[in-house]
Amino acid sequence: MPGPPVRPGRRRSEESRQAILGSALGLLDEVGYARLTVEGIAARAGTGKQTVYRWWPGKADVLLEAVTAHARQHIPLPDTGDHAADLRTFLAATFAAATPRTADALRALMAEAQIDPAFGERFRETLLRPRREALGALVERARTAGLLAPHLTTATAVDLAFGALWYRLLGNSGPLDDELAELLTRTLLR
Repeated sequence: MPGPPVRPGRRRSEESRQAILGSALGLLDEVGYARLTVEGIAARAGTGKQTVYRWWPGKADVLLEAVTAHARQHIPLPDTGDHAADLRTFLAATFAAATPRTADALRALMAEAQIDPAFGERFRETLLRPRREALGALVERARTAGLLAPHLTTATAVDLAFGALWYRLLGNSGPLDDELAELLTRTLLR
């Protein structure tokens, strides 16, 4: 027996949502966060601004969803049994996902989270907490196997790894690359 009929608007809605997310990142590249507007995002996406506001409170939330989707798509959570390789793979993928476009979005979102408490909560719950939990799961596996450096807790190990990421992102203090992923892996594990 055939399933329920597909409502004609669903595909268009998902296409519009994807167009809005892509437009937000594209405009961020071109005009920067300060000049990014919901109106500009909607125009670039070929939708009305009311469509954007139906799904998101404002431009920061559009970017937050775009960055979160990018992280889910590009950062694996490996479980090969080789704890060092799994950690290195996760960190290297996390750093590689911080492309110039994504890094600009992350910096803008972190700044917005500092000045808008409500957005800050959404930022922590939508992006930061799930990323911390993913890395925490890898570190906890290593700890259970007796491989975590003995002076570290799982939470502190996660803080060290993500602290390096955010310090380099916000301070433009060095590359986010495989070398850093390797150094952090050697630092966190025995």
